[in-house]
Amino acid sequence: MNRFFYAFLIFPLSLAATIAGASVPFDGDWKEQRFSLFASNEYLQRGHAVDVASDGTVSLLWQRVPSYDRDAIQARWTWEVTESVPPTDLTQKGGDDRNLSLYFVFLPSDLVAEAEERGIRWILKQSSVRVLLYTWGGRDGDTGLIAASPYMNNQGAMFIKRPAGTGRYTEEVNLRSDYARAFGGDAGALVGLAISADSDDTDTHVRATLSDLALIGPSN
Repeated sequence: MNRFFYAFLIFPLSLAATIAGASVPFDGDWKEQRFSLFASNEYLQRGHAVDVASDGTVSLLWQRVPSYDRDAIQARWTWEVTESVPPTDLTQKGGDDRNLSLYFVFLPSDLVAEAEERGIRWILKQSSVRVLLYTWGGRDGDTGLIAASPYMNNQGAMFIKRPAGTGRYTEEVNLRSDYARAFGGDAGALVGLAISADSDDTDTHVRATLSDLALIGPSN
């Protein structure tokens, strides 16, 4: 794992144009956060899907959630991996490569307006920032594990959905109940989304696609 991976929260969360319950488009407005000047993943945004290629590299693609989706209750998506990193220990810094992670970033509702006016570093300093990470990677016995991200000082919880390997699956998750399981209490406002692939420690390769990402709110 690149030592700057924690910096994924250092992005200014930008706007995802979608209507509640409809697919979140990969329309070219998602922005890459690189952790190295010399190497990063490749992302091809093509409407309903994003293709990800990681060749001994790590980076993420991020987007802000618009106000009408900030109370999203559920999310669903389809992901496919055709080339995979080997199994790794996702709870340890270094050596924790994974095929894909999908991030959901939350802030208390009373901080959202201020966060939009502030810089990235202000967001990072907020002890109330919380992140759910749904991850495809790790060892066979890790599937279903909920673990603290080793990079986020107990502000990020990993839900390991699939072990390292190839395949194609559709996932549906309840963000609010998963937040309560991971952190306790109410989630507040969903303010950002991010996607990452990580193959730098094992110097291997990932070929993956995430498609049909949808946020489902109380009115859907």
